Amino acid sequence: MPDAQSPKVVRRAKLAATAIVAMLLAGAIAVLLLRSFHARALERATELHAKQYVATTTPKANSEGLPVTLPGTLQGAIEATLYARSSGYIVRWTKDIGASVKKGDLLAEIAAPEIDQQLKQAEATRAQTAAGEALAKSTAVRWQSLREKDAVTQQDLDERSSTYKQAQSDLAAAEANVSRLRSLQGFNRVVAPFDGVVTRRNIDVGDLVDAGNSGTGRALFSVAQIDPLRLYVYVPQAYANQVKVGDAVTVTLTERVGEQYQGSIARTARAIDTVTRTMQVEIRVPNPHGALIAGSYVQVLLPIEGDNTGLVVPTNALLFRPAGSYVAVVDGQGHVRLSLVKLGTDFGTAVVVLSGLNSSDRIVVNPADSLADGDIVTATDEAVGKPLPAAPGAPQGKG
Repeated sequence: MPDAQSPKVVRRAKLAATAIVAMLLAGAIAVLLLRSFHARALERATELHAKQYVATTTPKANSEGLPVTLPGTLQGAIEATLYARSSGYIVRWTKDIGASVKKGDLLAEIAAPEIDQQLKQAEATRAQTAAGEALAKSTAVRWQSLREKDAVTQQDLDERSSTYKQAQSDLAAAEANVSRLRSLQGFNRVVAPFDGVVTRRNIDVGDLVDAGNSGTGRALFSVAQIDPLRLYVYVPQAYANQVKVGDAVTVTLTERVGEQYQGSIARTARAIDTVTRTMQVEIRVPNPHGALIAGSYVQVLLPIEGDNTGLVVPTNALLFRPAGSYVAVVDGQGHVRLSLVKLGTDFGTAVVVLSGLNSSDRIVVNPADSLADGDIVTATDEAVGKPLPAAPGAPQGKG
């Protein structure tokens, strides 16, 4: 009986062994396929990360020129700080900050009882002096008639005439003192010196103020004329000859993106400061609607004409190496070539390249410090952000 079942057992053992071997082979094939898949994925990821993407632009001709941006602070066309001309107490004030005023408008009143009393005393002194002058005059006239009759000596007449002239002088001095005190009394009214806006009020009712301007703490009001506004900028010597009276300029504010205000150059210093090597320029900016605020920090764009010398490139395209300044030029196959350039006028955000660059070259913007000759990059146009067309068969990644 056992001999009859032996072949069946053997066959079953062979089938089981075959199944196990098949399963092992299938597992090995699956592992190999999975490893191959991961290897290809890793290769593609490595190739993708190995690519260098750069933004490029082209140089511009230096014929149209570029605006030079300079900082400045807006000021009123006329600005005045008002002080008291008489000492006393503030009775009332009528205009607060931000109020529009016309020339002669009352801003505040000062009570100065000392001046009032001095004026009354001066008027009384003048009346007394006038009476003395009238008496001296009549006396001189009588003595003149007596002298004509030879009733008095010439010496006596001269003494009376001298007394009369002295009385006249005393009366003139008394009248001048009265006029002075009346003028001081008129200063009790603080008025606007011109049309404008009150920008500061430093007083309140009951404050004691002193005459004079010894220190900013004594200031009563500040008034500014806000249309037009003015500002001063300091133009570097390199551009001073190109700035002319009447030239139009553009004024912008950082907090108002897209808004521009037009102004014009009113006058220039016509001299270079020997310390800063700059020329002071005054600019007038119309402000009919009050959109601009005096004291604001602004940027002024001065149009500077080009001289057809060299090419203009952005300053962030420069690479600085020990041998000098370079730009990275990308050819049609994506190869990088570092070109040594000679720099000219610096416009702030752009610079003139005098040599080492052609107008048809495409240069890398914001190049990495590690960028080197022969690197292969994928270039995109800075303006549109799309890859540039490459020559057929050109490599797209770094080898």
